[in-house]
Amino acid sequence: MSLTLADARIVTAEGVHDGWLTIEDGRITHVGHGAAPRAGHSLGGRHVVPGFVDIHNHGGAGGSFPTGEHDGAREAVALHERHGTTTMVASLVTGAPDDLARATASLAELCDDGLLAGIHFEGPYISRARCGAHNPELLRDPSPQEFAGLLAAGREHVRMLTIAPELPGALDTIRAAAAEGVIAALGHSDATYEQTLAGIEAGATVATHLYNALPPLGHRTPGPVAALLEDERITIELINDGVHVHPAMLRLAYEVAGPARTALITDAMAAAGMGDGTYVLGSMDVIVADGVARLAEGGSIAGSTLTMDVAFRRTVQEVGLTLPEAVQLTSMTPARVLGVDGTTGSIAVGKAADLVVLSDELEVAGVMKRGAWIVEP
Repeated sequence: MSLTLADARIVTAEGVHDGWLTIEDGRITHVGHGAAPRAGHSLGGRHVVPGFVDIHNHGGAGGSFPTGEHDGAREAVALHERHGTTTMVASLVTGAPDDLARATASLAELCDDGLLAGIHFEGPYISRARCGAHNPELLRDPSPQEFAGLLAAGREHVRMLTIAPELPGALDTIRAAAAEGVIAALGHSDATYEQTLAGIEAGATVATHLYNALPPLGHRTPGPVAALLEDERITIELINDGVHVHPAMLRLAYEVAGPARTALITDAMAAAGMGDGTYVLGSMDVIVADGVARLAEGGSIAGSTLTMDVAFRRTVQEVGLTLPEAVQLTSMTPARVLGVDGTTGSIAVGKAADLVVLSDELEVAGVMKRGAWIVEP
């Protein structure tokens, strides 16, 4: 079956143009300017952007990826798909070794089904001083041997490991991850500037939610933020929910790193798409009030209730970036980080028909994944 989407405002990294596109067998086969050569499904002049790619997400719709439960994971994925995320990595949190291995093996089955694009370990190899919403009793020093067991449980679906580079064994574990094609991300760290550089030299390529769970910038002790921002090998994650990072600091990071090194994430947890109330993240109790998730004990921010469409909209309306720039941050750059930019992350011939239709107010009006409508405009 062939489907032509006409009367669209197509957003690419190069700009926005009035045009049309044709989809066959789940892939984009033509992208054109002006009027479509034949009648098609009119989008009424609405914007079309690539499906969002979220490389850091703990759940939603009441489902939590750290549990490894399939039903909850499917509900979480369905929620985020309705909000435009067509490619998603499931993020786990710090847990006991057996619990992590069990959840990893379970989520790997959903990766086999194509529901998830991989698994991310956010912990247990992180700093006690910067552990945020992770259970400090379950933290441990990095171990290449333990990590190898988790890789085996994931059956080649493990895509990312967040690690604090200052911990004993961290550099060896980063090297081991990089050797297996796993993205080593520096975060939840109390590292110095020099220790952060050592982690980058060992093979780290991502900064886990920059600014959050890291020491602040200092003019005499620059710390990890400066090292991560200035190194061209690092792609920075940012949470644009209006809570985690002030728009001015988002703009600052973007000005330094640029679109090719900046990826928006949600860091969403089970409460995304739900109301205020009490939830669980890993082994930690979380209270959500006014849409903000915090630990019941201590009050640390505990993930977010963000969806990527909101992050996209805020990036344009609050931060002041253009539509093409927002597309790079929510689709193109995270797709490159995951190594799937050859098949998704942009609107181009040969790519998967992963698309989001947006109104003039940048609200989701339609979502297509691999050529099938999830939300039909």
